[in-house]
Amino acid sequence: MNATLEHMGIEEIIELAGGLDGVLVLRPEPGDGSPEIAWGDVFFYYAPDGAVPEATQPFATIVTKDYPGDEASRLARPGAFRLNIAAGKDAYARWAADGDPSAADVVQAHPVYGDAGWLAVVNPGPRTEEAVRELLGAAHAAARRRRERRSALRRP
Repeated sequence: MNATLEHMGIEEIIELAGGLDGVLVLRPEPGDGSPEIAWGDVFFYYAPDGAVPEATQPFATIVTKDYPGDEASRLARPGAFRLNIAAGKDAYARWAADGDPSAADVVQAHPVYGDAGWLAVVNPGPRTEEAVRELLGAAHAAARRRRERRSALRRP
């Protein structure tokens, strides 16, 4: 947590999620072949081999701007960003709050992918730090289990 207790910064979240075992952190930028809309955002995959998994979604993302059809969080505001976590149905049911999707430091349903078990936090801070840590750990563990199951199915 940063010393000001205002909110967890993007770099702190990258350090937290990126420090989990086997995590690949992608930070799209100009010239790397990624779509321009993704530049400045961050994607977290469970990928112990360091390769982006095929046909697999990240277990968490940080978005720094509004995407078409996903403007409810109002990320065009200065300093606003949103942490998205593939929480799964059980964690979703436990944590999701209804309310203003642009409200800061509140764990709530992702404004677009909530039905798929995704949670979102705009500018995580003191109220959500513990939940963010727990949810990222659980999402990471679920991503690892999915990869292990897929690997087991491919073995002869």
